[in-house]
Amino acid sequence: MEKKKNIDKQVVSDFGREWDKFNHLDMDNSSLKTSFDSYFSMFPFETLPNNAEGFDMGCGSGRWAKFVAPLIYKLNCIDPSELALKQASQNLSIHSNCNFECATASENSLEESSQDFGYSLGVLHHTPDTFEALESCARKLKPGAPFLIYLYYSLDNKPVWYKLLWQVSNFLRKIISKLPFPIKFFISQIIGLLIYFPLARICLIMEKLGFNVNNFPLSDYRSKPMYILRTDALDRFGTRLEHRFSQIEIVDMLKRAGFSNITFSKNPPFWTALAYKNTNL
Repeated sequence: MEKKKNIDKQVVSDFGREWDKFNHLDMDNSSLKTSFDSYFSMFPFETLPNNAEGFDMGCGSGRWAKFVAPLIYKLNCIDPSELALKQASQNLSIHSNCNFECATASENSLEESSQDFGYSLGVLHHTPDTFEALESCARKLKPGAPFLIYLYYSLDNKPVWYKLLWQVSNFLRKIISKLPFPIKFFISQIIGLLIYFPLARICLIMEKLGFNVNNFPLSDYRSKPMYILRTDALDRFGTRLEHRFSQIEIVDMLKRAGFSNITFSKNPPFWTALAYKNTNL
């Protein structure tokens, strides 16, 4: 089998099994739409051409593509996991304008300078070389095309105590993520039930009482359903490869990859950024 560039095979396998467990087929669309709106609040759908063609790099189960597909002409859903693409094709079965390809950001069939837009949410920080993946995405875009990216942040907007707490969770992640999938799946679901859920709902109660909960652990999950909490607990503790970046580092990577006019969302999830392919490339 030909070796694919810039991927970790075990990470790809684990994510394929994650999307097989949590394929979002039966999930309430209203809850998922709220998360979609958080990511895409800055995205300029209104400026895209009528025949806009773009890509979802690392589409997973197709949970975001299902909201993008009705708004554009053609969407290329790309993921290195065949198991993930199987779930995505089921999720998007009612949309005839979606093309599916088992490929990576670095190696796929998209022609250079062919895409009117692109996005990659929560994916490229799981590649061995995140910058190389960003650079590859840039090459597929037309000059001036928008690109939406979400990368794990290095907690650069959080207090010291929050970072220390995260270090503890990261230590646990490094242990749990190396376990066989059935075991780490079971542990992640216990974490989702006994840690994610109570902390998130306590945060919701505190917010209703008038407290500022921006720095409260898991505050982003305070109104999210248990399905998302379980999914993200597996995503967080089941993944053996992740990179985290400060806002400054993301700007530097995007500029070197060929992007400009970079804007960051002021709301979670951090860091979500919108950038445009340089017009002189």
